[in-house]
Amino acid sequence: MLARATVPSTPREDAAALEQVLVDTKVGLEDLRRASERTERELATERAALADAERRGGLAAGIQDTETMRVAEEFVAKHRTRVEVLERKAAVQRDEVMIAEQEASELMTRFRELKQGRTAEGRSPSVEAAWRGLEAAGGARPETDIEADILRAKADRAAMEQAADAQLAHLKKKLGKA
Repeated sequence: MLARATVPSTPREDAAALEQVLVDTKVGLEDLRRASERTERELATERAALADAERRGGLAAGIQDTETMRVAEEFVAKHRTRVEVLERKAAVQRDEVMIAEQEASELMTRFRELKQGRTAEGRSPSVEAAWRGLEAAGGARPETDIEADILRAKADRAAMEQAADAQLAHLKKKLGKA
């Protein structure tokens, strides 16, 4: 009841609201990109530290310095774990950026449609007004006409039953039971 009394917003009003959402989305996307780049830099630094620790361990093994080898192995383990964690983090951040870019693209497409005066269904306001007029006169839109769907389903069922009866009659006749 209340929905009928509420005046729907125009595509241009929807565009103005969507524009703010789009701005917020773009700001968030830039934040995600910066965080991803920061993680990639941390990963590069940690990989270099891992390579250094491995090199130092190799040098210590070459001179048979067991204490330095033990310390180097601890550092290698620490840096390897950190590299693995940062690799997973970077992968997740890349996925987040990809999803945010896709959402921003979809919002931009929707925004352009609204700026052109199109509704969410892609119709112009004049087409919407024509449908509202038809509905007010008792008509129904094809996508919301439940009675037509029910009638179509009944007709389909009757046609299937008629075809089944015809096949049964043909088989009876063929077998000589009719």
